[in-house]
Amino acid sequence: MARMHTRRRGSSDSDKPVTDEPPEWSDVDSEAIEERVVELAEQGHDPSQIGLALRDEGVKGTPIPNVKLATGKKVTEILEDHDADPDLPEDLRNLMERAITLREHVEENGQDHQNRRALQNTESKIRRLVSYYRGGKLDEDFTYSYDAAKELLD
Repeated sequence: MARMHTRRRGSSDSDKPVTDEPPEWSDVDSEAIEERVVELAEQGHDPSQIGLALRDEGVKGTPIPNVKLATGKKVTEILEDHDADPDLPEDLRNLMERAITLREHVEENGQDHQNRRALQNTESKIRRLVSYYRGGKLDEDFTYSYDAAKELLD
């Protein structure tokens, strides 16, 4: 598939091995994994950071290569079950942070047309994500604006 804002194709990556069961050496109880996920979320980690922490540090010293295989649920599903899910989806939050920094940069450097275009692309992507999440994870009347994003992230 082509990239969203250029005419180039995407870069290829390696695929995860196709498997239905967690590895034999990772025999941690699913309840312990869920407790660790909620603990990391309460410390302020995003779902992707939680997955990396479980992969690297693990639970009780045993790494967890794939949370979904070990527990049957994704990290975000575990967080929703324990009412520890973030108020904004992680991808939308990251894009809003990027848009805020780009907007501040463009205000200081008015002749930077490349970053002005990057800001337009980022805000366009935010609007598409907002329409995707509206009604589910976001309020029905939520609309993106720079001021609203700055207020949400502070």
